Parts: sequence; C-alpha cells; structure tokens
Amino acid sequence: MVRCLALFFIVGCVNEVLCIQGSCGAQSEPAAPQGAAGCGCENLKRAAAMEPVEDSTAAADPADKYSRDANERPPEAQGDETKIQSQMVLISGGEFLMGTDNPGIPADGEGPQRLVRVDSFYMDIQEVTNQQFQSFVNATGYISEAEKFGDSFVFEGILSESVKNQITQAVAAAPWWLPVKGANWRHPDGPDSNITDRLDHPVLHVSWADAVNYCTWANRRLPTEAEWEYACRGGLEDRLYPWGNKLNPKGQHYANLWQGDFPNHNSAEDGYIKTSPVMSFPANGFGLYDMVGNAWEWTSDWWTVHHTTDQQHNPTGPPSGTDKVKKGGSYMCHKSYCYRYRCAARSQNTPDSAASNLGFRCVSQGHR
Repeated sequence: MVRCLALFFIVGCVNEVLCIQGSCGAQSEPAAPQGAAGCGCENLKRAAAMEPVEDSTAAADPADKYSRDANERPPEAQGDETKIQSQMVLISGGEFLMGTDNPGIPADGEGPQRLVRVDSFYMDIQEVTNQQFQSFVNATGYISEAEKFGDSFVFEGILSESVKNQITQAVAAAPWWLPVKGANWRHPDGPDSNITDRLDHPVLHVSWADAVNYCTWANRRLPTEAEWEYACRGGLEDRLYPWGNKLNPKGQHYANLWQGDFPNHNSAEDGYIKTSPVMSFPANGFGLYDMVGNAWEWTSDWWTVHHTTDQQHNPTGPPSGTDKVKKGGSYMCHKSYCYRYRCAARSQNTPDSAASNLGFRCVSQGHR
C-alpha cells in the first residue's frame, strides 16, 4: 500500500504576553517576558483535505508484540477492565472562579474571570498511561489516527539524529516541531523509539477522537474545560498553579516542566527531559497528579476566546467549532516561551491533531 504523508501547516503564533499582576501579590511568580512566543504546539494542524490512510502493517509492528506481552492481564483480571484503568477520586461539586482577569496570554481567552458551578464528578488521579492505552487497543483492535495518517508531530529535541536527517520539512514558525513518519503512541519519539520502559508514562500522540474512544470503552468521558479547571485548582481560589502562586515552593519542583533555554537546552532540574512517569510529583488538594506539566490534556469543549461573565452551571463550551480545548501544558512549557502551565491557561488543537506532548485523562459521573 502506498502510504500518504499528511501535510501539516501552522497559522500564526501566540500574541503578546502581559505581566501577571493583581491578586497574586508578593508571592506570585515574576511576570513572563513581554512579547514571549508560544511553543507552537497549539497550531499543529493536518491539511483538511487529506484523508487518513489505514496502515495494513500496523498489526506487525515490533512494539506491538512487546506491549501485548507486557500487558497481558493475569487470569484473575480477565473480564474486570477496572483493574487496568486509573484510580478515580470524587471531586465534590461547587462554585469557583474560572479564568483570570490578569491573563498571562490574553489572546488565548483566559479571561474574564467568571463564577462557575459544577456538579460532583469522578476524575482519574493520573493521565492515561501507555499501559492503559495498550490494554484498550488489545481489547478492541483500535488503530489511532496518527497510525492511520502514518505520521505525527515530534519535538526535534527528542528525535535521534538518524530520524532528523531523514526529515526535510518543519513548521515554519516553530522549526522545533517536525512531522515524523512512523511516530505514534507506540513510537513516541519517532519510528526508532518504543514504550518498553515507558509503560507508566502518559500515552502521547493521541487525537481527540482517540481519547474519546478510550473513554467510551472505559465507560468514562473527557472532562469539560470547567470541570478540568475546577479540578486543577484543588480547592484553592485565584491561584496560578494547583499548589499556589510560587512555581517552586521551598525550592521543590511540583510539575514536569522545561528548565533552561527553550528550545535549545533542557537542564532537567526537575529530573526529566521528556515525560515523567505519572504521579512523579506531588498531588494537588484533590489528590490529582500532573494537572499541569508532563502532557497536555484534551477536554470535551470546542474552542472559543469569548466567554460570558454571567454565572454558569456546568458549562460545556460552544456547540461547534474547529478546534478542541486542551489544558495543563506539558514538559515543554517554560515561562519565556509557553507560559501555559497555569490552571487558567488554555490552548487548542484540531481534533485530529497528535503530538509528542499531548495526552488526556477521563472523568465519570459515577465511579466504576
């Protein structure tokens, strides 16, 4: 079968970044630099005219044999799919202030701050892992969109030299993003990588549809943006991060983020250059791990930058759109370039997008 390389394009970058002022006070983080750009991942889009091409060789993937063997469930787990799903915690409903009146990236529609009420729900304490996604694939035979397209976006800094030497195109406004043939959730850093030693890391290269399919199989769903942000705040009001206003309280790292000079050097002061195993950093007040950093997380909402100031109850976003909202930032986020690891921060991708820093977690109305 002739494999068709999907074309990608990027349209614009993040606009001017303003200072963080106001209610955060003396404990707040120093302001992001004026005019700071974005990491580019919010605008990685597939050409709309290109249709997925099913890869008939997917079943013969060498990584498939390994991960199938590694994830074969013991007899006592047969028929009980909850054993390979994430633990969930009850997030008791309530009112909270969503968004901010002091946006870090105004163009992203972080404001205005508004009063929102959400009902109680259960949420995965962690991002869905490679092992859990493999269990879903084993049970259903599901083929991800990146596998069907035959390629996905990978950050240049984690690619091997041999793979980089084969690539002749990049994203013009963000040249560190490269479309890589054979990159998908099984091969997160390109075709010569695998998930052998990353079964407990967040699954990557999952499109919005991939995430929805997993959640449906698990009798769960994606969170709304309001639910996600309420959960991220962990019961704290009007704070930058899930733990407060200081990025590194008492010199400790609370999230897997970029340290150093983006995109040239990650000093890995937090212990990780790429993704980290889920639950590697402290949980927030609700017992949720990695709500910021590590991997971006899909939500169910369509993207808009216009929000009402009227009080809302269980808002679900606009009825339609072209992009879906993602929250939380990733291991690639740094204040100088992508200051989106704040609870109020947000970004977007087309639903068929996939990249080496994009994952998800699930919620449910009833604990299963």
